[in-house]
Amino acid sequence: MYILASKSPLDHVVQHSLFIIPGTTVEFSNHMLMVLVAAILMLVILPLAARRWSMVPCGLSNFFEAICVFIREEVARPVLGDNTDRFIKFLWTTFFFILFCNLLGMIPTDGIFYLISGCRLEHLGGAATANIWVTGALAVIAFMMIHISGIRRQGAWGYIRNFIPHVPWPLMPVMYVLEIIGSLVKPFALAIRLFANMLAGHTVLGALLGLAFMARSYTIGGVTILGCVAISLLELFVAFLQAYIFTYLTTMFIGAAVHPEH
Repeated sequence: MYILASKSPLDHVVQHSLFIIPGTTVEFSNHMLMVLVAAILMLVILPLAARRWSMVPCGLSNFFEAICVFIREEVARPVLGDNTDRFIKFLWTTFFFILFCNLLGMIPTDGIFYLISGCRLEHLGGAATANIWVTGALAVIAFMMIHISGIRRQGAWGYIRNFIPHVPWPLMPVMYVLEIIGSLVKPFALAIRLFANMLAGHTVLGALLGLAFMARSYTIGGVTILGCVAISLLELFVAFLQAYIFTYLTTMFIGAAVHPEH
């Protein structure tokens, strides 16, 4: 019990400060580092995969092309129609950024750094998408994209006029209030869904690892380790699934903003 109580299962999930940015009072955290690493990896890996494009793609190019084609043809085009090409770059960027952050959270970065350098640096990695501020920032970006796109497509007055469904005029004030609340709830739901799923998975994994170290039986320890492997595989699936859900719902909201007739 002492082993289990000495280490919180949330310790590897929550944000930890790494250092203070010189000349400021701003703390640079492990989640900031993972966001930066995800952005750098995208700038390196995605152009490299695109540069190797051929009539018959293979390897890394085939992997990314399959995802890009699926998002464009199966997610965006049925909703956005002729406006697909206007928004597809934003949707691709959203999907891959969330995916890279999710996958980086599964890598024991501090352990790998210790094996390579021999220096122990705790909390070097972590799942940035298990931070509500990160998912909240993504939701704010999606919120701005949704409404700015609607205003550009319909004009300010047209967007306000079509903001609610066609109802009898006595119901219009109530409908405007409900739609405004709904427009604020949508990005909040995007942020909470991504944050909660990533936080829960890593917390369960941390709790199982704690039980594995606490177990005095090789049988219990072995079963617990197998459970950790199963949860890790589930987390891998969830990493892709949550990136897809966030992108899909953002596409739906943008489609509703630029196509008020639907």
